[in-house]
Amino acid sequence: MIQLPKGLEPEFLQAVYAIEEEKKMPYINTAERLGLEKGLEKGRQEGLQEGRQEGQLEARQATARNLIKLGVLSDEQIVEATGLTVAEVQELRVDDRH
Repeated sequence: MIQLPKGLEPEFLQAVYAIEEEKKMPYINTAERLGLEKGLEKGRQEGLQEGRQEGQLEARQATARNLIKLGVLSDEQIVEATGLTVAEVQELRVDDRH
């Protein structure tokens, strides 16, 4: 690794920024590139996880709606079957009446 003397760092950065602006081409060093790639990958993973969770919730809600339409189970039984809360089941029940 090459390290500039502290006094030359600001001058070097100023020269790099000037070239970036002049060429309309940003300079990204290897560490920055790797950091960006790592950040993008982490963001993708978090997005996938969030999507899975939303999909699972939607599936549980759809199951609860179907059970509500059957009209044979109590809210507590639907909670047991779907993993939703009593409040969520009651909200679905109210939504289905409208």
